[in-house]
Amino acid sequence: MISDVPPGSGPAGAEALAAATSAKSIVLTGGSGNVGRVLRRALTGRIAAVHILDVVDPSPLAEHESWSSIDITDLAALTAAVEGADAIVHFAGYPNERAAEDMLRVNVLGTHNVYEAAARAGIGRVVLASSNHVTGFYPRDASVGVEDQMRPDSLYGLSKCWGELEAGVYFEKAGIRTLAIRIGNAGERPFDPRGLAVWISPRDLAQLVLIGLEHPEIDCTTVYGVSATDAAWWDNSVATALGYRPQDRTVDFAAPEAFQPKVSPLPEVTDHFQGAGFCALGHDGAVRRRRVWRNRS
Repeated sequence: MISDVPPGSGPAGAEALAAATSAKSIVLTGGSGNVGRVLRRALTGRIAAVHILDVVDPSPLAEHESWSSIDITDLAALTAAVEGADAIVHFAGYPNERAAEDMLRVNVLGTHNVYEAAARAGIGRVVLASSNHVTGFYPRDASVGVEDQMRPDSLYGLSKCWGELEAGVYFEKAGIRTLAIRIGNAGERPFDPRGLAVWISPRDLAQLVLIGLEHPEIDCTTVYGVSATDAAWWDNSVATALGYRPQDRTVDFAAPEAFQPKVSPLPEVTDHFQGAGFCALGHDGAVRRRRVWRNRS
């Protein structure tokens, strides 16, 4: 169990984390999506039982997996579906920019329903798929930590801000512990230069999920989901303190095109900010710099 591994315990602890398994029975929302499928494969043999909630059929199912067609905007159905689970891993929702009403209905209300269902069912752990787009409007030369102000780069990023804040409300009021993972890019491999800075491998993502399920010091905790990289966009010291030790390096898995410049119609925005193309959506092209205020003494 990861809870037996002291935080920051060095190489031996990292090996234990990489090999850890969980006897928990979890609900996985969004298990039919691209990232959900990648995560399911990486967790095979690491979780006792996974009950997938998704409106799309996630087949083929592994022996330890089951599925219910549940829409997370339906609180009653969701509450009934999570009964008896040890934890919820919440990966459902739109993964890119949509109209505001869609974001509010699925990403915002859906996430609210996940926490409300967890509270009603007495579930004390949630692993939340947040996003690096929560801080996408920081410049690439800034090293951003989880204690820094949110700067969402889109309605999608804004919806993920809601999720992290909702986790805080339910920790304070109901004692639900959350690890929010600000995922960089969880595709099969990095396919562009930005991917070299933000990609996370399936097994590194699975390691963070297991930490979220098991670590005794999780309260309402946020980390960045990124594999080992030479980029310094994010201060991920909180993840390190929890025992996270990336097993993979982004450069080792990169497609050839990841090393080629990517042409953008608005390079003064996409090449300047961490959120890249998300920042350019609806942008007028005027880069407005905001000072990064810190007092870490």
